[in-house]
Amino acid sequence: MRARLLDTRKTIPGLRVLEKYAVRTGGGHNHRMGLWDAAMIKDNHVAVAGGVAEAVRRALGAGVREVICEVDRIDQIEPALQAGATRLLLDNMAPATLREALAIVAGRVPCEASGGVRLDTIGAIAATGVDFISVGRLTQSAPAADIGLDFTSL
Repeated sequence: MRARLLDTRKTIPGLRVLEKYAVRTGGGHNHRMGLWDAAMIKDNHVAVAGGVAEAVRRALGAGVREVICEVDRIDQIEPALQAGATRLLLDNMAPATLREALAIVAGRVPCEASGGVRLDTIGAIAATGVDFISVGRLTQSAPAADIGLDFTSL
C-alpha cells in the first residue's frame, strides 16, 4: 500500500474548510476536520494520565470510538495497542525506527508518520511502509495566493 499524505488540524482560523479542500484538490487527504472526529492522545495526555495505556483507556472509557495515540518511543507501542488504540501516530521517528515500529505493530492498526517530514525526507519515510504521512505545512505554512479584482471602465 502506498502511504497517503495527510494534512493536520493546524489551519488559519476561519479558513479550515477552504484549506482542507485545497489539500484534497491537490491529491492529499484530510486527517481530522475537528476534535470530534477522533481523540488524539498526545504527550500531555500521557503525562496527566500516567502512561500511554491509561490515556488510551480513559479515551475509550469516555465513549470515544477512534483513538489515535501518538508514540515517540518504541516502548510505548505495545501498551498503546494493548489498551485499544485504533491508530498510532509515530512521532519524529527516523526511517530505521519507523521500520522497527511497523514490525512491532505488524499490521494490527494503521500507522502514521509525523514530525520532521520535509521534501528531502518524505520519500524515505514513505518507503518504510507507513499507511499515512501527516504534514502540518500543507495548511499552516502554505503560501497565500495573490488574487486581485480590478475594475476597468467600459
